Amino acid sequence: MKEFLVRPDPADPRLTERVAGTDQDGKPIETAVPVERPLTLFLNGREIVTMMTVGDYPDCLAVGYLLNQNMLRPDDRITGIDVDLEIDTVVVRTERQTDFEEKLRKKTLTSGCAQGTVFGDMMEKFDQIHLDRDAVLKTSWIYALSKKINLTPSLYLEAGAIHGCVLCEEDRPLVYMEDVGRHNAIDKIAGYMHLNAIGPEGKTFYTTGRLTSEMVIKCVQMRIPILISRSGFTASGVALARQAGLTLVGRAKGKRFIALAGQERLRYDADPSKVEDEERRHRRKGGADADAA
Repeated sequence: MKEFLVRPDPADPRLTERVAGTDQDGKPIETAVPVERPLTLFLNGREIVTMMTVGDYPDCLAVGYLLNQNMLRPDDRITGIDVDLEIDTVVVRTERQTDFEEKLRKKTLTSGCAQGTVFGDMMEKFDQIHLDRDAVLKTSWIYALSKKINLTPSLYLEAGAIHGCVLCEEDRPLVYMEDVGRHNAIDKIAGYMHLNAIGPEGKTFYTTGRLTSEMVIKCVQMRIPILISRSGFTASGVALARQAGLTLVGRAKGKRFIALAGQERLRYDADPSKVEDEERRHRRKGGADADAA
């Protein structure tokens, strides 16, 4: 599979706005900032949730959200996806009739940016999923992915205040999605995989955001056995990764990384002393990096 089937489009005028302000010296400036738009998701005529999103790939976001909330089964036949950006809605229709009144009563707030919501029984299938024990992660792939992704033009590099998630295969980035919340970015990839019949076999997931419990749960539900981040970990994220047998690699910047779960999949085939450290030009304009996001 070739690199970057999908990649960010920072030139898309719908995704950012130019805003005037002043800098640290009191001089007038104009800078790009990401937009946030409400998108209300309906499943077979029932309102499910309103999400704050930059607005691209609403069909993938809707399907991925429903899959990761266990509201859509992997074998469900989708009969239609209707997107109306004038009224900020997306309607997913399935052949099987659905009823989620009880599930809708169990909403809880997550740690995700832009106030993501997760339903109380999101983990109902967590312990039933068995990740590929034979999957491997070469350290040379970690270094190559970090460099390719960090050098790819993106909303993050253009405007900041954004999270990115990337579906990868070995050292190749395949699908790169961004949004104001990391949970939205991962849902977009889940939806894209479902709509394009891309399986989890041989895949790795890369994120710019923190390795939280929600990120781990969604990665496991997508049956991807390896999760990499340039940011750090939460204790619950590490505990759930170990419980599920997920390989969890964080703080992956330049020649450095830390693995806190699933280290048995790592293959140390690269000499870190020969790997270039991350330079400031690989980071967002202004010098801030993803740990601050």
